[in-house]
Amino acid sequence: MKNLARLSMLLMVVLFAISCNSGKTKKNTLKGEILIDGSSTVFPLSEAIAEEFRNTYPQVKVSVGESGTGGGFKKFSRAETDINDASRPIKKEEIEACKANGVDYLELEVAYDGMVVVVNPKNTWVKELKVSELKKIWEPEAQGKIMKWNQIRPEWPNKEIHLYGPGTASGTYDYFTEAVVGKAKSSRGDYTASEDDNVLVQGIASDELALGYFGMAYYENNKDKLKLVPIDDENPSNGEGAIYPDPKTVQNKTYSPLSRPLFIYINSKSLDRPEVQTFVEFYLDNCIKLAPQVGYVSLDSTAYKVAKDRWNEFLQKHTQK
Repeated sequence: MKNLARLSMLLMVVLFAISCNSGKTKKNTLKGEILIDGSSTVFPLSEAIAEEFRNTYPQVKVSVGESGTGGGFKKFSRAETDINDASRPIKKEEIEACKANGVDYLELEVAYDGMVVVVNPKNTWVKELKVSELKKIWEPEAQGKIMKWNQIRPEWPNKEIHLYGPGTASGTYDYFTEAVVGKAKSSRGDYTASEDDNVLVQGIASDELALGYFGMAYYENNKDKLKLVPIDDENPSNGEGAIYPDPKTVQNKTYSPLSRPLFIYINSKSLDRPEVQTFVEFYLDNCIKLAPQVGYVSLDSTAYKVAKDRWNEFLQKHTQK
């Protein structure tokens, strides 16, 4: 019996050693390049995961761009990238472009975002905003007409409003205009626009009369430079009054209508390369931990399981061809 126990213990040690060596071998031999582009909103999460991945698999080059959701989908539909970051679902015309170029893909939710509305910290008059007021500020009819703060509320100063927001290729722009104005891409054009949310942060932080919007992570990383504005969706079923975005209100969508899912899209042809397979698995295993660290809200357990199941089905389908 003692010999049998010793033999079992020896076998376990050998198997453990083989497992460890196998892991080391994979880390040392996995090579290649992974190209990611798209949403500037999703960029902080994908970049954080890419950094962790590079530490684990140092011979794999992971490049993460931020040309905007729309700009990213243009590259993705031409098979120029392996993964596209997106702050909105893919559009019909983008689906058609993928089909025309033979790009099959998988859409995965990876986190939740609360789109923030912010002003300069020196702004003492804005305590909250209603969705109807945001619409009044941003709708196309406001261009050249709604130019001062007291046109929103009479008690506010007779001073100019300086607006900052994402460019037209941004998924954040699409989502905000649809949620607030009622139609995607329906917006006034006389505002400071950029696909780089850091540019918007800098502009608002240096302009006392500024108001703008972008993804939650850029506020979390610049709290000392910006003032967060709670939003009243004027829907009694969500409770009375204005609500701040936080992990709870974003996940349960009471921060309405500016709570949204964030996505990655994976090109099926890229799955021929083991580095891409490994990266997507790494992404799903680590986004639940890293999303809160970069200012977003991680998936709940049910949504996370759905994402993992969809990924495994997609991988099995496309690696058996």
